[in-house]
Amino acid sequence: MGKSDFLTPKAIANRIKSKGLQKLRWYCQMCQKQCRDENGFKCHCMSESHQRQLLLASENPQQFMDYFSEEFRNDFLELLRRRFGTKRVHNNIVYNEYISHREHIHMNATQWETLTDFTKWLGREGLCKVDETPKGWYIQYIDRDPETIRRQLELEKKKKQDLDDEEKSAKFIEEQVRRGLEGKEQEAPVFTELSRENDEEKGSLNFPSLFGSLDAFVLSLGSTAAVKRKESSQSSAQSKEKKKKKSALDEIMEIEEEKKRTSRTDYWLQPEIVVKIITKKLGEKYHKKKGIVKEVIDKYTAVVKMIDSGDKLKLDQTHLETVIPAPGKRILVLNGGYRGNEGTLESINEKTFSATIVIETGPLKGRRVEGIQYEDISKLA
Repeated sequence: MGKSDFLTPKAIANRIKSKGLQKLRWYCQMCQKQCRDENGFKCHCMSESHQRQLLLASENPQQFMDYFSEEFRNDFLELLRRRFGTKRVHNNIVYNEYISHREHIHMNATQWETLTDFTKWLGREGLCKVDETPKGWYIQYIDRDPETIRRQLELEKKKKQDLDDEEKSAKFIEEQVRRGLEGKEQEAPVFTELSRENDEEKGSLNFPSLFGSLDAFVLSLGSTAAVKRKESSQSSAQSKEKKKKKSALDEIMEIEEEKKRTSRTDYWLQPEIVVKIITKKLGEKYHKKKGIVKEVIDKYTAVVKMIDSGDKLKLDQTHLETVIPAPGKRILVLNGGYRGNEGTLESINEKTFSATIVIETGPLKGRRVEGIQYEDISKLA
């Protein structure tokens, strides 16, 4: 068997090593690259890509630390919410499950030095309930999602309404039973014999009654019918009220969807758009040159392929800007209410730094939109 055979022990060992977690001291957080040994890590530190990332980081180191800290916090809280919900759990259990993923953010790249400092910070910020025990620190996620709170309030309101309906029905039944018992106590039934005075006369029967007289019986029937009509009117009113609540809920959901649709974000990178490099740290070779975004990493970082040289660079969105094409060319909306829609540039207004576009895709196809800012659109490759 040859040395490069797929089933050799060395090849199998190499695949196992590359698949699992490696030593933390051989991991480059800036480039997000894991090396398998000290020699590989040394070679990576001497590479051109690593040196380029160091130049970008030296321009604003606090920004990179804030970015890693925010990613670590969001991923940690997302795992805590999705995996454990609002249950009380040991912080080390959550952290061990978090670092079991190979592409996680390491804590040594964040503003927190230890897991205890991060746990205390979660408690001070009100994101979790934390308490210290002889076994260590325990955390409990606080769910402040408006949708979750609204759903809980609706469930509590529905339970209360069901209980009120059951109590009303029980009181009505008790009242009917009480009235029946009072009628029995007031007038006991009298039994008489069947008598026939003459053969020609018809026989008459005397039945015991709780009502005492025909008028009382008729009044009882009338009251029962009124009660039934009242019950039916109450049930119809309740059904109408539920329909009204449902329609109001639908309106609230539509308003929330509209808010989400029109909300702006602090990230705008999208694949297959043309961008321009504005940083001078990479030298005159790349300054003010255009490239095409081939891949977006973690929303804020892009792999850009240069149009002139074909080089691939990994750049943050702060070192890039959008490119406005000539009228009639295709563009992509990157932010705002029409985010993700493709369109055609109709005209530009240099005084207000805005443009007029025509949407070409989605349910808003054919809509003409004015006042779109330059940074919210970019040329499509």
